[in-house]
Amino acid sequence: MTEPSRTVAVVLAGGIGVRVGLGIPKQLIRIAGKAIVEHTLEALDASPLVDEVVIMMNAGSIHELDHLLGSERFRKLTRILPGGETRNDTTQLALAALEGDDTKVLFHDAVRPFIDERIIRDCVEALDRFDAVDTAIPSADTIIQVDEQRHITDIPARARLRRGQTPQAFRLGTIRRAYELARLDPGFTATDDCGVVFQYLPDVPIFVVDGTAENMKVTEPIDVHIADKLFQLQSASLALDTRPDTLPDLGGKVVVVFGGSHGIGESIVALAGDAGARVHEFSRSTTGTDVRRADDLRAALDSVASAEGRIDVVILTAGVLHISSLVDAPADDVESTIDTNLLAPVLVAREAYRHLERTSGQLLLFTSSSYTRGRAGYSVYSATKAGVVNLTQALSEEWSAQGVRINCINPQRTKTPMRTSAFGEEPEDTLLDPHDVARVTLNVAASDLTGQIVTVQVAAMRNGG
Repeated sequence: MTEPSRTVAVVLAGGIGVRVGLGIPKQLIRIAGKAIVEHTLEALDASPLVDEVVIMMNAGSIHELDHLLGSERFRKLTRILPGGETRNDTTQLALAALEGDDTKVLFHDAVRPFIDERIIRDCVEALDRFDAVDTAIPSADTIIQVDEQRHITDIPARARLRRGQTPQAFRLGTIRRAYELARLDPGFTATDDCGVVFQYLPDVPIFVVDGTAENMKVTEPIDVHIADKLFQLQSASLALDTRPDTLPDLGGKVVVVFGGSHGIGESIVALAGDAGARVHEFSRSTTGTDVRRADDLRAALDSVASAEGRIDVVILTAGVLHISSLVDAPADDVESTIDTNLLAPVLVAREAYRHLERTSGQLLLFTSSSYTRGRAGYSVYSATKAGVVNLTQALSEEWSAQGVRINCINPQRTKTPMRTSAFGEEPEDTLLDPHDVARVTLNVAASDLTGQIVTVQVAAMRNGG
């Protein structure tokens, strides 16, 4: 009986990032708390159809990825090899490092971090019928052909045009043979690997699987912003997928909640226990813990670590909201708003880090929809909530190498004592239930997300999200 062929994913990370304009190779740019190449590796490593992953890295920056080898995060990553001067040079170096003509090999751009399991599966399975496979999507734009004078010479029918993506997948013997023939051609040029097969092995059919619009390549400066927004939409999808009757499995996890005596914090404490976590709650009203004091935070966290032996998740929900114009606001109100809403998250992050580093745990903070735009009447509050968002994004990068995650929950209007005190009674159908926010929070706590601002929307929850 013939053994199934192995599948090797080759991540092409040879770019130097000139067009993206950020001074570092584009595959190392951090989005959502991780280098772009790490997001790509996560998708490939998680696929049950991929047996091995090899990175072909820009030779000048190859040591930037050394920490990924041997990591529990990427168990299938076996080698990080220097790439060549061009895309084709890099492919040939990869071919020299691989064995077995029947091996299935997927060449994928490191800067396409949104590859999904369906695309991987379609490529791998197509290689059971074809020796060469491309990934592409229909062209939404009319394509024109021009001559040297910039005059249109042809307008191909758009229905048959496709925009190429990666992976490009091959039986190893096929792509190797195509490059052997290409090396004999002094005029050899090609922009991708399917082009080499198309040109030098014209009798080999190249099957095309459907890509996705999200499977974009981060090349230009605007692409970085688009990719960041796509990661935000993924985190929003996680919030929408949180059903009112489901909780993640937090069995064996130790969760610490600061500000858990009422409102959203109280709901988190209750539901985390229902999800199997061992929960410890701290607040000024129940334990005399002041989140604005580093000594109080340190003592609380140390007591939990001593009793439990670990801390997996730390959640800070404490906050204050005073309604007043800035010039009329009492100095004490301004100080308490800044200290509770911004200083406290900073202090919690500092004190929680050493505990979370031991468990590759997660810190969860809370912001407000007012962070996107300062609101009259609570300008200081809006400013502190914007600061929490920036803190989350910055710490996700600082802590990435240590495997510590940090995310921020952004609930819309929620029926809490703090909101009622500030705005009075409001129509029930315009407010989130604290339990809905708590469920989303715990699902984020159970996820691999980091650096994300997860919005919980009233309309989505009202519609059964």
